[in-house]
Amino acid sequence: MDALLTAANLVSSADPELRQIVAVSLTVGLSAVAVAAALGLPLGAAVALARFPGRSAVIVTLNALMGLPPVVVGLAVYLMLSRSGPLGALGLLFTPPAMVIAQAILVLPIIAALTRQIVEDLWTEYGEQLFSLTVGPLRAIPTLLRHGR
Repeated sequence: MDALLTAANLVSSADPELRQIVAVSLTVGLSAVAVAAALGLPLGAAVALARFPGRSAVIVTLNALMGLPPVVVGLAVYLMLSRSGPLGALGLLFTPPAMVIAQAILVLPIIAALTRQIVEDLWTEYGEQLFSLTVGPLRAIPTLLRHGR
């Protein structure tokens, strides 16, 4: 009960340390989503419109990665950023950029898989019209992404 009262007191008094913690959390989360969206939107759209050998395997992989356990991602990022890891020289371990990397890895497959499905459905619906306007799949990506948002 004391912990609940202490927490309520910190929130109601707008404790500066608590505000800083919340600000870092929001910054990390929003940055991770922005990075994942910058990578996942074009990736998902490209997978939706391109036809290549192994496309179905890529789709299955994207869908499977949506269930990636956060502990596994955290461990992989830790191993990559630890001193003995390949990116250890960057000194990012236990920093907000490392948290952005881990969260972006978790969000990227979700954004890419959902984008793929939406763009594929939109291409089915508007593909003939875009094709009649001499807009190929590659040039249609920005239009379909804008329409699908």
